[in-house]
Amino acid sequence: MPVADYARVVWAIIAKDAMVEWRTKTAFLSAMVFAILVLSILFFARDPTAVSSLDVAPGALWVTFTFAAMVGLNRAFLLERENGAMDGMLLTPIPRTAIFVGKMGGNLLFVALVEAISIPLFILFYNVSLAGRLPQLILVTAMATVAFVAVGTLLSAMVVRTRFAELMLPVLLLPFLIPPVVSAVQVTARILAGRPLSEMMPWLKLLAGFDIVFCVLTVLLFEATLDE
Repeated sequence: MPVADYARVVWAIIAKDAMVEWRTKTAFLSAMVFAILVLSILFFARDPTAVSSLDVAPGALWVTFTFAAMVGLNRAFLLERENGAMDGMLLTPIPRTAIFVGKMGGNLLFVALVEAISIPLFILFYNVSLAGRLPQLILVTAMATVAFVAVGTLLSAMVVRTRFAELMLPVLLLPFLIPPVVSAVQVTARILAGRPLSEMMPWLKLLAGFDIVFCVLTVLLFEATLDE
């Protein structure tokens, strides 16, 4: 398939998922309520006389991101399960990898929106200054998000036909989240502390490696997942 046609298929899937979510807003509102709840609990659970907000802020931010994102990942293929919509997509003459890239793009858009709204709330709760460091935070957030959304999209396709899909996805996804999220927490801590870029480079390279490996493997494994 020509690249232009491939891109149109991917965009059509992304636009369809975005339109469905825009009409219902169910997953987005659930994710935002969850994000606010997590930030609030972690903020009020700490002892300000013993632990500074800067020490717990990176972990709190990424716990919020990852668990709020699971709300969106859970719904990735649930939309296609109803009325046999996925079977209809598979009968169309389009590459199956385009389906995966489109679904992953829709998930990335959803998670990015949740993260974009969560960051101002994070700044408000933890009173951290991101003056001049916001581009760095956006970069590490994007790199880590790509890694766990790629795996989450694949696992969502695997568990969608199981009886307890909503419970199975977090159980399967959490082990894969550990490497990219730990790397993101380490980089975020250094960004908030104003450390030089040289201290972050090993973790950024690790994140880039996870992005490449996870994206390539998930695209290659998606067709086999559908066959199963």
